[in-house]
Amino acid sequence: MTAFLPPNDDGLKDGGKKATTMTEDLPEEEPVEVTVEEPEVEPEPVDPLTEALERAEAAEKEIAYREADLQNARKRFAQDRAEITRYGAQHLARRMVSVLSDVDRGLASTEGDDGPAAQALRLLHDRLTAELKAAGVVRIEAKGNPFDPSKMEAITTVPATEDHPAGQVIEELEAGFMLHDRVLQASRVVVAA
Repeated sequence: MTAFLPPNDDGLKDGGKKATTMTEDLPEEEPVEVTVEEPEVEPEPVDPLTEALERAEAAEKEIAYREADLQNARKRFAQDRAEITRYGAQHLARRMVSVLSDVDRGLASTEGDDGPAAQALRLLHDRLTAELKAAGVVRIEAKGNPFDPSKMEAITTVPATEDHPAGQVIEELEAGFMLHDRVLQASRVVVAA
Protein backbone atom coordinates (compact mmCIF):
# COMPACT_ATOMS: atom_id res chain seq x y z
CA MET A 1 0.00 0.00 0.00
CA THR A 2 1.36 3.41 -0.96
CA ALA A 3 0.76 6.55 1.07
CA PHE A 4 0.27 9.83 -0.70
CA LEU A 5 1.04 13.13 0.92
CA PRO A 6 -1.09 16.14 0.17
CA PRO A 7 0.65 18.66 -2.13
CA ASN A 8 1.13 21.23 0.69
CA ASP A 9 2.55 18.70 3.09
CA ASP A 10 6.31 18.44 2.62
CA GLY A 11 6.85 16.41 5.74
CA LEU A 12 7.66 19.30 8.04
CA LYS A 13 6.09 19.63 11.45
CA ASP A 14 4.76 23.12 11.04
CA GLY A 15 3.22 22.72 7.62
CA GLY A 16 6.24 23.46 5.51
CA LYS A 17 7.11 26.91 6.79
CA LYS A 18 10.03 26.17 9.08
CA ALA A 19 12.07 23.10 9.81
CA THR A 20 13.00 22.34 13.38
CA THR A 21 15.90 20.28 14.52
CA MET A 22 16.38 18.15 17.55
CA THR A 23 18.93 20.52 19.05
CA GLU A 24 16.36 23.30 19.05
CA ASP A 25 14.04 21.11 21.07
CA LEU A 26 16.64 20.44 23.78
CA PRO A 27 17.33 22.95 26.51
CA GLU A 28 20.77 24.52 26.34
CA GLU A 29 23.34 23.19 28.74
CA GLU A 30 26.06 25.28 30.20
CA PRO A 31 29.61 24.08 29.56
CA VAL A 32 31.24 22.44 32.50
CA GLU A 33 34.93 22.86 33.10
CA VAL A 34 36.78 19.70 33.88
CA THR A 35 40.26 19.95 35.26
CA VAL A 36 42.58 17.03 35.46
CA GLU A 37 45.39 17.39 37.87
CA GLU A 38 48.64 15.97 36.64
CA PRO A 39 50.90 14.46 39.20
CA GLU A 40 53.97 16.55 39.70
CA VAL A 41 57.04 14.85 38.39
CA GLU A 42 60.23 15.97 39.87
CA PRO A 43 63.11 16.17 37.38
CA GLU A 44 65.72 13.56 37.86
CA PRO A 45 68.93 14.97 39.14
CA VAL A 46 71.44 15.13 36.29
CA ASP A 47 75.02 14.51 37.02
CA PRO A 48 76.95 17.60 35.82
CA LEU A 49 79.82 15.44 34.64
CA THR A 50 77.53 13.28 32.50
CA GLU A 51 75.86 16.36 31.02
CA ALA A 52 79.24 17.93 30.22
CA LEU A 53 80.46 14.71 28.58
CA GLU A 54 77.33 14.54 26.40
CA ARG A 55 77.77 18.16 25.29
CA ALA A 56 81.46 17.56 24.56
CA GLU A 57 80.63 14.47 22.50
CA ALA A 58 78.02 16.40 20.50
CA ALA A 59 80.52 19.22 19.91
CA GLU A 60 83.17 16.76 18.70
CA LYS A 61 80.69 15.27 16.21
CA GLU A 62 79.80 18.74 14.94
CA ILE A 63 83.47 19.68 14.54
CA ALA A 64 84.19 16.43 12.65
CA TYR A 65 81.21 17.06 10.35
CA ARG A 66 82.28 20.63 9.60
CA GLU A 67 85.89 19.55 9.00
CA ALA A 68 84.77 16.88 6.52
CA ASP A 69 82.54 19.42 4.77
CA LEU A 70 85.46 21.84 4.51
CA GLN A 71 87.73 19.14 3.05
CA ASN A 72 85.09 18.25 0.47
CA ALA A 73 84.74 21.91 -0.52
CA ARG A 74 88.53 22.18 -0.92
CA LYS A 75 88.59 19.08 -3.14
CA ARG A 76 85.74 20.42 -5.31
CA PHE A 77 87.51 23.77 -5.62
CA ALA A 78 90.80 22.12 -6.62
CA GLN A 79 89.00 19.92 -9.16
CA ASP A 80 87.16 22.91 -10.65
CA ARG A 81 90.38 24.91 -10.82
CA ALA A 82 92.18 22.02 -12.57
CA GLU A 83 89.35 21.68 -15.08
CA ILE A 84 89.39 25.41 -15.81
CA THR A 85 93.14 25.23 -16.35
CA ARG A 86 92.83 22.18 -18.59
CA TYR A 87 89.90 23.40 -20.70
CA GLY A 88 90.32 27.18 -20.34
CA ALA A 89 91.60 27.51 -23.89
CA GLN A 90 88.72 25.54 -25.41
CA HIS A 91 87.05 28.56 -26.99
CA LEU A 92 90.29 29.82 -28.54
CA ALA A 93 91.27 26.30 -29.64
CA ARG A 94 87.92 25.88 -31.41
CA ARG A 95 88.51 29.12 -33.30
CA MET A 96 92.08 28.15 -34.20
CA VAL A 97 90.89 24.77 -35.48
CA SER A 98 88.61 26.54 -37.95
CA VAL A 99 91.58 28.67 -39.07
CA LEU A 100 93.63 25.48 -39.54
CA SER A 101 90.80 24.02 -41.66
CA ASP A 102 90.91 27.14 -43.85
CA VAL A 103 94.70 26.79 -44.22
CA ASP A 104 94.21 23.11 -45.17
CA ARG A 105 91.77 24.14 -47.92
CA GLY A 106 94.25 26.76 -49.11
CA LEU A 107 97.02 24.14 -49.23
CA ALA A 108 94.79 21.79 -51.21
CA SER A 109 94.29 24.49 -53.86
CA THR A 110 98.06 25.11 -54.17
CA GLU A 111 99.05 21.45 -54.45
CA GLY A 112 102.11 21.05 -56.69
CA ASP A 113 102.94 24.76 -56.43
CA ASP A 114 106.31 25.64 -54.91
CA GLY A 115 105.83 29.39 -55.03
CA PRO A 116 106.24 31.69 -52.03
CA ALA A 117 102.47 31.70 -51.26
CA ALA A 118 102.36 27.90 -51.09
CA GLN A 119 105.48 27.81 -48.91
CA ALA A 120 103.96 30.42 -46.58
CA LEU A 121 100.75 28.36 -46.29
CA ARG A 122 102.76 25.22 -45.48
CA LEU A 123 104.75 27.09 -42.85
CA LEU A 124 101.56 28.52 -41.33
CA HIS A 125 99.94 25.06 -41.35
CA ASP A 126 102.90 23.44 -39.62
CA ARG A 127 103.12 26.20 -37.00
CA LEU A 128 99.36 26.12 -36.22
CA THR A 129 99.45 22.32 -35.96
CA ALA A 130 102.44 22.40 -33.57
CA GLU A 131 100.90 25.09 -31.33
CA LEU A 132 97.53 23.34 -31.16
CA LYS A 133 99.23 20.04 -30.34
CA ALA A 134 101.19 21.73 -27.53
CA ALA A 135 97.87 23.02 -26.11
CA GLY A 136 96.42 19.47 -26.11
CA VAL A 137 94.49 19.62 -29.39
CA VAL A 138 94.76 16.46 -31.48
CA ARG A 139 93.25 15.50 -34.81
CA ILE A 140 90.62 12.75 -34.80
CA GLU A 141 91.81 9.88 -36.97
CA ALA A 142 88.74 8.85 -38.91
CA LYS A 143 89.58 7.39 -42.33
CA GLY A 144 89.68 3.57 -42.26
CA ASN A 145 88.47 3.41 -38.64
CA PRO A 146 85.05 2.31 -37.36
CA PHE A 147 82.43 5.09 -37.27
CA ASP A 148 82.20 6.67 -33.79
CA PRO A 149 79.10 8.91 -33.49
CA SER A 150 80.54 10.66 -30.43
CA LYS A 151 83.46 12.00 -32.51
CA MET A 152 82.18 11.88 -36.09
CA GLU A 153 79.28 13.16 -38.13
CA ALA A 154 78.16 10.99 -41.05
CA ILE A 155 77.45 13.29 -43.99
CA THR A 156 76.55 10.45 -46.35
CA THR A 157 76.67 6.68 -46.63
CA VAL A 158 77.73 4.39 -49.46
CA PRO A 159 77.10 0.69 -49.90
CA ALA A 160 79.54 -1.59 -48.08
CA THR A 161 82.08 -3.59 -50.09
CA GLU A 162 84.68 -6.22 -49.31
CA ASP A 163 87.31 -3.50 -48.90
CA HIS A 164 85.04 -1.31 -46.77
CA PRO A 165 82.75 -3.25 -44.40
CA ALA A 166 79.62 -1.69 -42.94
CA GLY A 167 80.29 0.92 -40.26
CA GLN A 168 83.77 1.83 -41.52
CA VAL A 169 84.73 5.40 -42.43
CA ILE A 170 85.62 5.52 -46.11
CA GLU A 171 86.50 9.18 -46.53
CA GLU A 172 87.01 12.22 -44.31
CA LEU A 173 85.39 15.33 -45.77
CA GLU A 174 86.40 17.64 -42.93
CA ALA A 175 88.89 16.96 -40.16
CA GLY A 176 87.76 16.73 -36.54
CA PHE A 177 89.69 17.76 -33.46
CA MET A 178 89.68 17.03 -29.74
CA LEU A 179 90.98 19.00 -26.77
CA HIS A 180 92.18 16.35 -24.33
CA ASP A 181 89.00 14.22 -24.04
CA ARG A 182 86.46 16.74 -25.38
CA VAL A 183 85.41 17.04 -29.00
CA LEU A 184 86.08 20.52 -30.39
CA GLN A 185 84.90 19.75 -33.88
CA ALA A 186 83.43 16.47 -35.11
CA SER A 187 84.92 14.83 -38.19
CA ARG A 188 82.59 14.95 -41.16
CA VAL A 189 82.84 11.61 -42.89
CA VAL A 190 81.45 9.21 -45.48
CA VAL A 191 80.50 5.85 -43.95
CA ALA A 192 79.95 2.43 -45.49
CA ALA A 193 76.49 1.10 -44.70
